[in-house]
Amino acid sequence: MFKPGSIIIVFATVAVVTITSCGGEEKLVMKASPEEEAPWQGWNKYQIKPEDSLARYGHELISNTSYYLGPKGKVAALTNGMNCQNCHLNGGIVPFGNNYSAVVSNYPKFRARSGTIETIPKRVNDCMERSLNGTALDTNSREMKAIVAYLHWLGDDVPRKTTPKGAGLPDIPEMDRAADPAKGAVVYKEKCVVCHGLNGEGQPNIEGHGYTYPPLWGKNSYNDGAGFYRITRLASYVKYNMPFGTANYKNTVLSNEEAWDVAAFVNSQPRPKKDLSQDWPDISKKPKDHPFGPYSDGMTEAQHKYGPWKRSK
Repeated sequence: MFKPGSIIIVFATVAVVTITSCGGEEKLVMKASPEEEAPWQGWNKYQIKPEDSLARYGHELISNTSYYLGPKGKVAALTNGMNCQNCHLNGGIVPFGNNYSAVVSNYPKFRARSGTIETIPKRVNDCMERSLNGTALDTNSREMKAIVAYLHWLGDDVPRKTTPKGAGLPDIPEMDRAADPAKGAVVYKEKCVVCHGLNGEGQPNIEGHGYTYPPLWGKNSYNDGAGFYRITRLASYVKYNMPFGTANYKNTVLSNEEAWDVAAFVNSQPRPKKDLSQDWPDISKKPKDHPFGPYSDGMTEAQHKYGPWKRSK
């Protein structure tokens, strides 16, 4: 399901053009034919100039987070052994692969989860503390500055307050029933177990500092405050990107129901807990699939977690 590595996206009828970023750097861009608007595609890491050492280091941190910040981290032991690109594919450049295209263009911004205006470093640390079940980076550290520099290198060309096509994760049609972990277990065994293991433990890499295929539950996976603990986000990611190396947004493998059910199965398994008492100060702003009360509607926690989301009168 989630795996670091390179993905090649091919667009029909494209032309290669060169543009100059605000930093004066020339980059190659894949431009679609007039008949088709191409989704945003991030710059390749090899286009980072050798002298842009901070952005290059930022790419390294996103791609190989565990090597630098994992349990045996070269810099510090802050995270669970997963890499940022386990959730943000190929360094955060893949269309509909939870990419970083809209980060710089939209931050700082108000987020209802915290009830505050959040900066890019705050958002990065949310991932550190939730998806990587770790400890926040010092916002003045070289590592944080490098990650921010990489995000700017990717996103400075995106106009302010816009979100490009291909950003984030697309919604998939909702079912008229609850997502079913039991049905998802069958999908998992058929499509996911070969990479992520029978017990969701993932496959450690041969270097011993991270994972070739990351754990999907258990003590080394994302905690219950992570974005992927919301079933709409995990189901969409799975639908448009998994199995890894086979599926993409143009060629999906799983049906909508399979994606919903396998996401339900994964999120029904044990994982680390996070203190969420400060989240969603305005409970009316909670997403429909946030699985922890209290709520301002009549749905139960189970219904919020698995759907269907027709609100009670």
